[in-house]
Amino acid sequence: MSIKRRMLLAGTLAVAAGSGAMAQAWPSKSIRMIVPLAPGATADIVGRLFADELGKALGQTVVVDNKTGAGGTIATAEAARAPADGYTMVLVSQGTMVFNMGLYKTPGYDSQKDLALVAVSGGVSNVLIVGPNNPAKTVADLLAQARAKPGELTYSSGGVGTSHHMSGVLLELRTGVKLQHVPYRATPAGIQAVANGEVTMGLFNTPTVIGLIKGGKLKALAVTSEKRSGLLPDVPTMIESGIKDYVVNTWMGFAVPAKVPEPVITKLNAEFNRIGQLPQIREKMLAQGIEMLPPRSPAAAQKLVRDDLALWLPIIKASGASAG
Repeated sequence: MSIKRRMLLAGTLAVAAGSGAMAQAWPSKSIRMIVPLAPGATADIVGRLFADELGKALGQTVVVDNKTGAGGTIATAEAARAPADGYTMVLVSQGTMVFNMGLYKTPGYDSQKDLALVAVSGGVSNVLIVGPNNPAKTVADLLAQARAKPGELTYSSGGVGTSHHMSGVLLELRTGVKLQHVPYRATPAGIQAVANGEVTMGLFNTPTVIGLIKGGKLKALAVTSEKRSGLLPDVPTMIESGIKDYVVNTWMGFAVPAKVPEPVITKLNAEFNRIGQLPQIREKMLAQGIEMLPPRSPAAAQKLVRDDLALWLPIIKASGASAG
């Protein structure tokens, strides 16, 4: 063997040994979990639930650090720049890992190159809603209204680029109908606009509208998840309603800087998947309107990001939506 090849092999073995030693020693101190929303928000509650259980499993404190602003880009970019030593992670979502890549010209990170999605925890579906006085009883009824008045039927959202907005754009693309988007500054105002009849319809997160649906102030025509929601078991999916390939299920998960050693990622993946199956965690997540998703390997989680980017970036571009 040549001297050059011996040196190369020695270097490779040294790196591997160093990585292995680091992984075996990890964690030897507290871990920081960055959460891109304020204390008390749904994402914060989710982060703290998992942080508490993860800390118990690893024997180290997992400290939640709330970093708000700019659609989650500030928190996610900070995590992407952190040392790849396994001591910084970030709560991420379809919004920060996928939507932001199309909405922001310079989000401060690349969700595929700078971050590794370790695990996917739960998902929140949207519900297609209309006001109580709208005669539509099914999605087909609503689409008939839209086709009778192209471009006149309105749908509200909690802002440009939200899952509510993108759900409406996807509905147009999948059915060929023309709708008019009416963004509101906040989600509650957009929901109230549907209830009052100011707009025709909306596609909002299930937890935010379920009370009004059960109270008769909104009518639910379909949910956007692949399967029926446990929160609204009598409401059909968009696919069951005849809209092919229509799925919007805003997922949440946990990511670390891209170059964190593989053994650490594998360990975190196993723990997050285990925690997500605990009955008490599933119950508390469901109380927040979040339904647990099947466990995924790190590779499957990364594939989810790639597949979602391939689906949503063209949709965002077609919508003309921009957040800065």
